[in-house]
Parts: sequence; C-alpha cells; structure tokens
Amino acid sequence: MASRTTDAPSIASHPDGVAPEPAIALSGLTRVFGVVPAVVRVDLRIEQGEVVLLRGPNGAGKSTLLRVVVTALSPTYGGGSVLGFDLVRERDQIRRRTEILGHRTRLYEDLTGRENLRFTCSIHGIDLRGVDETLERVGLGDAARERVRAYSHGMRQRVAVARAILRQPDVLLLDEPYAGLDAEGKDLIDSVIVDAAREDRTVVLATHDAARGSMAGRTLFMDGGRLLPVLDGPARAGEGRA
Repeated sequence: MASRTTDAPSIASHPDGVAPEPAIALSGLTRVFGVVPAVVRVDLRIEQGEVVLLRGPNGAGKSTLLRVVVTALSPTYGGGSVLGFDLVRERDQIRRRTEILGHRTRLYEDLTGRENLRFTCSIHGIDLRGVDETLERVGLGDAARERVRAYSHGMRQRVAVARAILRQPDVLLLDEPYAGLDAEGKDLIDSVIVDAAREDRTVVLATHDAARGSMAGRTLFMDGGRLLPVLDGPARAGEGRA
C-alpha cells in the first residue's frame, strides 16, 4: 500500500481529552444555480470515522452537496467546515484531505492509466512504488500502459478508484460509484469503503443501488435539495424512494 503524503497529516490525531473536529459540519448550507436552488438550508454533522449512506431520487441535490463539501462548488448561502477547515477560506487544506469519486473521473485522456496515477502521486507526495500494485488490485494491470482515451467507462472508473486507494483521504465521497461497473468492480468499491472504515476514515456514499451500502452506520435522505430526517442504520433494499 502506498504511503500517505507527509505534508498533510490526518486531523484525526488529537490531544488526549480534546474532541476531534467533525469530518463534515454544515450550517444552513444552500447552493443556488441562477434562481434554482439545488441544496436548501442543509444542517449536517458527520463525525470522523463514520460511514454514511446518502439516498435520494435524481435531482435531489446529492451530487451538488458532495461537490460543495470537496470545494468544487462554493456555498451560495450558509457555510461549513471539513475536518475543521472552512469551506470557503481554507479550500486548499480541504482538497489535500478529501477525494471524490463520481460521474467525472477527472483523468487525463492522453496519459496511460499508470501515468495518471504517477501524476497523482507526484502532486500529493505519495510513494510511486504503490502504483503498479494498486493497478493490479483494480484489475488494470494488463491495461496500465494503454492511454485512457481507449478505456471503457468501467475501466476509467477503476483508475479513479485506484487514485482514491493511493491517496487514502481522510474524507472519501462516493457519488454513484457503482455506475458502469460489473459485479466484480462493485465489490471492489465495497472493499475500498470497508478499508477506509477500518482505518477510521470518513466515507459518504451516495448511490441508487439498493443492494449496496450495508456497511453504512446511518442513512440520510435528500429530496428537493433538502436533507430529511435520519434513518437508523443502512437503508434496506426497496426502502424510501431512492
């Protein structure tokens, strides 16, 4: 397994007797596109080490919420923090400690799968020796030298999964990560979540796949941009409107 960057220590470590900062703390968070509200007055607290399942129909605001948390979007109103860092004023600190795996794999098409991961390592100070091992783990050992432009959607998703494995972020956000993956690929996503939980890292999983998410400690539901009351434990297959 690749080592983590040394210039961005985990916030999980804290002096004895001092409670750690929550992984995610949002207060009245609202995001508006033009005149259309995508996220409406969300109050949310997720502790470090939690695995949270986020359900909701298409257009509920799940993706927008996750993109605000990783600072890809700014709040229109309200605010919050990630690991104690302000969503607006301390974006760089948040970006060093978070990773989002979603619809956009954010890969360089002219680079090979291996080159994409080596680039990630160079940016984040990660040991390059973990790249080939990680590519094997996600099932791309034989395709590592091919340019990403020739990859299928599922293969691109696997490279993005490999990037998350290499980075070992303190907060991992997964936005419909099972889309385009076969059963083996979906099991791979589950193993990444389980590993993160075992290492006391925080995971938020947004998915429509009713068969996935059993490892979550609690379930949240969004609809119309609003966060609805919390359910105890993971959602069961067919529960809610997700």
